[in-house]
Parts: sequence; C-alpha cells; structure tokens
Amino acid sequence: MDKIYSVAVSCRGANGWVEYDTEAKSVKVFLDDEKAVQDAEAFLTVSHEINIPHETLRDFTKETINPLDSVESFQIVLTRLWENTGVHVDWSRPVEYVRAHPHLD
Repeated sequence: MDKIYSVAVSCRGANGWVEYDTEAKSVKVFLDDEKAVQDAEAFLTVSHEINIPHETLRDFTKETINPLDSVESFQIVLTRLWENTGVHVDWSRPVEYVRAHPHLD
C-alpha cells in the first residue's frame, strides 16, 4: 500500500484533495477555502462514534472510529465528512487530475 492515501474533495466551488499519511498518521487538506480546510482537518483528526453495518442493513453497532488509525478507518470517517463540514468527497474524481487542474470543474 502507498504511504499516502489521497481522495478528491470540493467545497463551495473549490476543488482539492485530502491526504492521509499512513506512516505519520496525519492528515492534510488541500483546498482554496480556509474555513473548509480547518473544518475538515479538525473533523478528520478526532475519534467519532459511528453506526457500523454488519450482516444486514438492520445490523448496526456503534463503534468509536479514530480516522488516523488506518486507511479503512479514515475512509469510514470520510463518509461522514460532507454532512459535518460541507466538504464533499468526490470518490470518482482522480486526485491526479485535481492536483493538475485545481480550479476547473
């Protein structure tokens, strides 16, 4: 696995990306919206109690997830980013494209 896990994000018309360093257990948000950067970094660096599904769509348990523990934990918390910060994770947009063209939609 790569040392850096990246995913594209957007907020209020600004495109960017989030990087999770698997070795340093740290996160950095790259986005031309300082409030969105602060909100996202704050959200992605603390533990959250999240209902995690198991066998069926009705089989959930609350688990405390620290996004910096692993890529899997980071991805789970990313699914809650938009509703808590307004920063949308664009799972399908290639991060390399966003890095090369951060101001294009």
